[in-house]
Amino acid sequence: MQAPKNSQIKAHYNSGEHLSAWREKLNDIIFGAETRAGKSFDIILIICISFSVLAIMLSSVEALYLRYSDVFFYIEWLFTLLFTLEYILRLISVRKPMLYARSFYGVIDLLSILPTYIGLLLPSVKYMLILRILRLLRIFRIFKLAEYVEEAETLVTALKNSSQKILVFLYAVLTLSIIFGSILYVVEGSASGFTSIPKSVYWAIVTLTTVGYGDIAPQSPLGQIIAAAIMIMGYGIIAVPTGIYSAELIKTYSPYKESNDACPSCGKMGHDSDADFCKYCGGSLQEEED
Repeated sequence: MQAPKNSQIKAHYNSGEHLSAWREKLNDIIFGAETRAGKSFDIILIICISFSVLAIMLSSVEALYLRYSDVFFYIEWLFTLLFTLEYILRLISVRKPMLYARSFYGVIDLLSILPTYIGLLLPSVKYMLILRILRLLRIFRIFKLAEYVEEAETLVTALKNSSQKILVFLYAVLTLSIIFGSILYVVEGSASGFTSIPKSVYWAIVTLTTVGYGDIAPQSPLGQIIAAAIMIMGYGIIAVPTGIYSAELIKTYSPYKESNDACPSCGKMGHDSDADFCKYCGGSLQEEED
């Protein structure tokens, strides 16, 4: 699917009432990345977003926050007020403000400023300002990188197509984890830290996924043998979802669709929809007329 051009995006939000001259000019600057003023506006916006996200990340470092808390406070409010003004100008410069407010970018723009105001009542919420990094998605539109958006859509399509198979796989993994966890609970008992079946299942999941925190470990020879078998099994299991997703990705990228019709000669399926001859036996795929 081809990504919409800037002119199409503008037309989507601007269909409706006529804009006054100053609102039209404002619209060209804010939404028109093809003009010099519009591109400059977007580049400045990207820089401001980047510095804002960097400031939020640094403010979470306790040593820096204790020393520069006032600086971080003023920086946070400076960028919040700038982005609030920008959000208001975006609503003013379009013919259908509510259409933009409900769009993906409109929601992200709003979420990038709300945490600061909510933080006046709930201070911990202010770190949700890190959502501002999603605004950097505009860089694809600014620097005409639409093909990257198409590649992302291909990855999402492959993920959706493989979702059912992956869910079945996860169900199987969860079932195995419950079985192995219950076995270790019986074999090891509370003396080795397996105090309950849920905690034993937690250990089985950590072991099966080859994470291995080491907070719980079997002590008996039988428990260690079972644990070793689970670890080895885990290496094989990891490859399954990767294979499922890769297969769907290949199908998504393939320019030809497979036909469900079997070859009249050998009976095998899996041919391209535009194929005339079987790729296995070389026979004609067309039904012979009497």
